[in-house]
Amino acid sequence: MTIRDVLSPFTAWKNLFREPVSIKDPIHRKAAPRYRGFHKNDVEKCIGCGTCEAICQNGAIDMVENRDVPGNRSDSGLRPRIDYGRCCWCALCVDVCMTSSLTMSNAYQWVDSDPKAFMFTPGVDPKYWDNMEQGYRRPEGHRLTPAARVHMHEMEAEERLDSFTEIVDGYSVTDAQFEADRCVACGLCVATCPAHMSIPDYIAAVRDGDYERGLALLYETNPFSNVCGRVCTHKCETVCAVNHEGEPIAIRWLKRHIADQVPVEKYRQIIGDPAPAVGKKVAVVGAGPAGLTAAFDLAKMGYQVEVYEARPKPGGMFRYGIPEYRLPYDMMDRDIDVITSMGVNIHCNMRVGHDIAMEQLREGHDAVLLTIGLHLGRSTRIPGSDHPNVTKAIDLLRQITEGQQIEVPRQLVVIGGGNVAMDIARSVARLQKQSYGEIKVTLTALEDRAHFLADPDEIRESLEEGIEILDARGPQEILVDDNGALVGLRTLRVLAIFDSEGRFAPSYDESDERIHPANMISEAIGQMSDTELLGEPLKEALEWNRGRIAVDGMGRTSEPWLWAAGDCVKGPDVIHAVADGHRAAESIDAAIKGQGGA
Repeated sequence: MTIRDVLSPFTAWKNLFREPVSIKDPIHRKAAPRYRGFHKNDVEKCIGCGTCEAICQNGAIDMVENRDVPGNRSDSGLRPRIDYGRCCWCALCVDVCMTSSLTMSNAYQWVDSDPKAFMFTPGVDPKYWDNMEQGYRRPEGHRLTPAARVHMHEMEAEERLDSFTEIVDGYSVTDAQFEADRCVACGLCVATCPAHMSIPDYIAAVRDGDYERGLALLYETNPFSNVCGRVCTHKCETVCAVNHEGEPIAIRWLKRHIADQVPVEKYRQIIGDPAPAVGKKVAVVGAGPAGLTAAFDLAKMGYQVEVYEARPKPGGMFRYGIPEYRLPYDMMDRDIDVITSMGVNIHCNMRVGHDIAMEQLREGHDAVLLTIGLHLGRSTRIPGSDHPNVTKAIDLLRQITEGQQIEVPRQLVVIGGGNVAMDIARSVARLQKQSYGEIKVTLTALEDRAHFLADPDEIRESLEEGIEILDARGPQEILVDDNGALVGLRTLRVLAIFDSEGRFAPSYDESDERIHPANMISEAIGQMSDTELLGEPLKEALEWNRGRIAVDGMGRTSEPWLWAAGDCVKGPDVIHAVADGHRAAESIDAAIKGQGGA
């Protein structure tokens, strides 16, 4: 060691007498216009998605409840709280914010004797910089994830029109992983999904290429993932946080992708075996989505489940109300085969009320579940609606899906604007193309196009297939010639569907009349349950809610031995029926165990 090494530390003392470079009091010094200062949040724009919390690598953000913002389907009611003991001002939270509600002021000094003050909720806890215009916000056009979803390939209209082949191709592995990368795992979709599927988790499984884990996650909440991956109403996508800066994540298609990637012979191995038998029997009336979901759950719990189905094959409205170009029946059978492999017995061609009485089911089982669907169509009851060539869309669809030969009309007019209306219009269009080489289908609906109940994809595809769609037209009369032949439908322009008190009372422009030529008219204005199987004494004993069976919060009817679920309770929707089946199974299990059973 030299003498220089010994003395060198003391040379630093010379800096004691130099002018300091740091500013003792920076309070009057202005920050740059885009300086990253303390956070601001527009709580009206914020949806509480939590993407800011997820991206913060320092754990400086927690989502906390804001009592002034009630949660709903598209807003969790949570708002980000910032801990400035952890924040490093990287601004990733601002860059990822789906609604651009989170920004940063250019205020950079804050003195407070209370250390807890430096943990606050921007926009909720007032700060002096809340109204500052300068600061950092996400630059226009800057995105951490692509705004557009990965395109789903499907058959061109001309190619698909002369067959019932499935029109959607499904994602490739590469496309699915790109789409999964767009997900910010906000979780708003989970709250919106009636079955509360683990959507961000199974999307992460796609991203990781772990399809067996993805399938296990699907089956935790939905035994119909092949079906729902094709025909789910996917309301989850309407609340997707990515919606605010682009197109929502293709949640439905990613679910389908997982089910498509796993060989069917591996399904049972991934799902596991049912619990040991508990020695109790449950009867399920109807082999649709709600009934078979409940049967699947109960079988997993160890119950002996007997399903009674009036038609030749199980599936309910899956099989008899959805055309095969939307839902290939072998995919539906794949889901049903998994359910029966769990020990569920399905008795087809067994009509309750005819081949077996409800009272027999009650006496021979520990509980009975009604899932009878909505298999009867409603009528407009306008003059001429009793003509033989005026059909219920649901009946005509059933004939087509069963493969029955029907008299294909040269010109068809459909009344209705929902998915059933689109399905019958598109199905008959295919038959017309096969039979006559041309399509003459017109669809009329009371609603304007923006308020159609049909899925937007169904509307788009119908138009691509040459179907004429006329909105805001009210049916007035079925026209018949002197020989009794149906010749068309007369409609008026709709001015309003509801009156000033919100009651259904359409009003029309009498001067705007149109005649729509047709030799067949199909009504698709709603459906109802066939309750004849119940018998008069049970129908009178049950409580009803506007024509549907009334149940408590867990699906139990006013008769303690009887539960009801699915469309006959909630109305037509696949994923709601699945959720209803889960709820009923849970309730039946609790009731049987509460009676001193298993």
